[in-house]
Amino acid sequence: MGSVVFIGAGPGAADLITVRGAQRLAAADVVLYDALTDPALQDLAPKATWFHVGKRGFRPDSMDQAEINDLLVRYAQEHTLVVRLKGGDPSIFGRLEEELEALAKAGIPCEVVPGVTSALAAAAAAARPLTRRGEGRSLSLTTAMTRTGDMNATRTADTEVFYMAGKQLAALSTRLMAAGWPGDTPVSIVSKAGWPDSRHSDHTVATLGDAGPVHEDRPAVVVVGAGAAPLDPSPILPGGANAPAKG
Repeated sequence: MGSVVFIGAGPGAADLITVRGAQRLAAADVVLYDALTDPALQDLAPKATWFHVGKRGFRPDSMDQAEINDLLVRYAQEHTLVVRLKGGDPSIFGRLEEELEALAKAGIPCEVVPGVTSALAAAAAAARPLTRRGEGRSLSLTTAMTRTGDMNATRTADTEVFYMAGKQLAALSTRLMAAGWPGDTPVSIVSKAGWPDSRHSDHTVATLGDAGPVHEDRPAVVVVGAGAAPLDPSPILPGGANAPAKG
């Protein structure tokens, strides 16, 4: 019987993986990887057998979680080292708990290697620190959509980051105002955070719905509150690849 290493691949380009993650990946016999991981990561483990087990929200073509659990147990029983390669960080909306529990029940040892989550990549792309001295002391990470398809919006921190919100921005705007966010609260949106073609735009809670065409059909991270406010002067070069679009 072997072991399983969960590795956070980061939110985009292959070079955002950690050094430890790359080292563990290079030693893998089998890799079960998510949909949004960079294909270039396969160069780090050319001798491993790679299996796509991606999930995309609640789409019907996503692999069933129970099937992923079964594959992890089976391959760990057959190989020395199995890597479960997850986008971003395994512990942030990565269904890590279910998979750890399945392996624990089978008596299979595990290791978790953290990764860069997309909230951090979005902050880096926009040059907007998620925490701000004196006014941005708390941070909340949440999914915009629940399993039932309902929109979820809160006001529990100085800065709130919403994952998986790109297709429901107008609805999110309405829910944010209902949760108590003023209409002029700054909002920063980054789609494809961590990739060379990331796209950033600035809005307010009231104008959030205008961002739809900018980020259409792209995985987006929505930052609301203190961490979304632009710096003055902006450190982003005008006309650069990540230059913000106003909205």
